[in-house]
Amino acid sequence: MRSPRPRFARPSLVVTAALALAAVAGCGGGSSTTGGGPAAAPGGGAFTPPKIEALKSLGPGEGQVNLVAWAGYAEDGSNDPKVDWVHPFEKATGCTVNTKTAGTSDEMVNLMKTGEYDAVSASGDASLRLIASGTVAPVNTDLVPNYADVFDGLKLKPWNSVNGVAYGIPHGRGANLLMWRTDTVKPAPDSWSVVFDPASPYKGKVTAYDSPIYIADAALYLMSAKPELGIKDPYALDDKQLQAAVDLLKQQKQNIGEYWSDYTKAVQSFKSGDTVVGTTWQVIANLVEADKAPVKTTLPKEGSTGWSDTWMVAAKAKHPNCAYKWLDWIISPTANAQVAEWFGEAPSNAKACEQTSDKSFCDTYHATDEEYFSKVHYWTTPITQCLDGRTDVKCTDYSEWTRAWTEIKG
Repeated sequence: MRSPRPRFARPSLVVTAALALAAVAGCGGGSSTTGGGPAAAPGGGAFTPPKIEALKSLGPGEGQVNLVAWAGYAEDGSNDPKVDWVHPFEKATGCTVNTKTAGTSDEMVNLMKTGEYDAVSASGDASLRLIASGTVAPVNTDLVPNYADVFDGLKLKPWNSVNGVAYGIPHGRGANLLMWRTDTVKPAPDSWSVVFDPASPYKGKVTAYDSPIYIADAALYLMSAKPELGIKDPYALDDKQLQAAVDLLKQQKQNIGEYWSDYTKAVQSFKSGDTVVGTTWQVIANLVEADKAPVKTTLPKEGSTGWSDTWMVAAKAKHPNCAYKWLDWIISPTANAQVAEWFGEAPSNAKACEQTSDKSFCDTYHATDEEYFSKVHYWTTPITQCLDGRTDVKCTDYSEWTRAWTEIKG
């Protein structure tokens, strides 16, 4: 079986304080957990996006659609002749696909603001910015027939809806897992404590994701390890809570052998034994196991951070009909199965599981396991308005996290 081709790196969530506050002015952003409902503002309210109407009915395609997408989301056979869901879409709809591959969420936001693109595969750290700035419009899910088969656990969530109104179509999801070499790490760990233990017997062979957003992983661990800190949301940290996470990560650094952002380095490090325990993605584990390295993964008892992407339509899309046709196509069972396997993520369409070439794929990625994903806290950009609803303090924004990460790594 061909190993799925993962993204070269998840988005580097570099967001300045000014950008975050300007984009989400007056908004609390929304809970970063998997709970449903609108994007919650401090005090339990919800922010009011610019008034933009969703498309009311589909007309004939305009002949083309301009997409901003992550690498691997709009494959046309140029990377692998056998991996192509773009040309079949073009043949079926008459809409030529023009794709701009973006490397970060900031790049996606900036590209969409040019008005040159019709749709975008936004991650959770970008979606609310696009909504609050009026860059994307609500989505009329009645015009996307395959939406009916999307897992309920991905519908009308804080990162893709506001006030119960859908602003996008879920594409897929994944969790950041704990992986270890079974020939070295014993007993089998079930907690993130194995990577945060200051007296770790694996000093110099622990790995962690190289991004300021990794601070949320430390905060998630502290939610249960130090409940007196009062952390309710790993993306909503006041000064004291952020400092506790930073202190933990500085302590952890003494045990880190290598931080990773390039998945190929993570694969090689676990294969060679230079790394024996740390944060991973399921697709990395698959590749390491395929090369016969003795590794296992788990979703630790504290839960984990993770990610979910959403296809959104530009408020001023020049080709809205083709954009809607693309949204319906990319979550259709066959295409959604293809992109999930190629990219390495759980598909959003429940029927996609019947179409994967690897019949155990959806089990491996826990695609149908809502209890599993209820423990995943999806990436969300921290802003000064606390995402957990607190109004008596200000929370730290991403610029502060970025400065803290630089300090942590020295």
